[in-house]
Amino acid sequence: MAALFGFDTAVTYEKRLALLRESGVALWDVAYQCVRQGSLDSAIEIESVVANDFELFFKTYPQIRAIFFNGRKAEELYRRLVQPNLSPECKQIGAHLLPSTSPANAAMNRTQKLTSWKKVRDTLENS
Repeated sequence: MAALFGFDTAVTYEKRLALLRESGVALWDVAYQCVRQGSLDSAIEIESVVANDFELFFKTYPQIRAIFFNGRKAEELYRRLVQPNLSPECKQIGAHLLPSTSPANAAMNRTQKLTSWKKVRDTLENS
């Protein structure tokens, strides 16, 4: 995101979040809570997942026009646990799968990931 929006990754996490907000990006997990052993998404125990309240999120921030998932697991959780419960108007918000930025996603190099992730910036510039 720093490469897309031109900010320094050396700043604090709080400052990076503020810079994302200033760029028009909200950062939010699909899962409010879950159980998993270790840090891999594949270790998430699906029956333990409690999704964040996206309906409330979308109504609180009506300027949201698109969602971008950082990898397949986030998209899967959203489509399985969130989307079926959304109102028709909230279901109209575009949802886009992007490649995981995790180093565990070794199938793509940084340049390839960045090229895919430019869709976030392009969407913001065109809305």
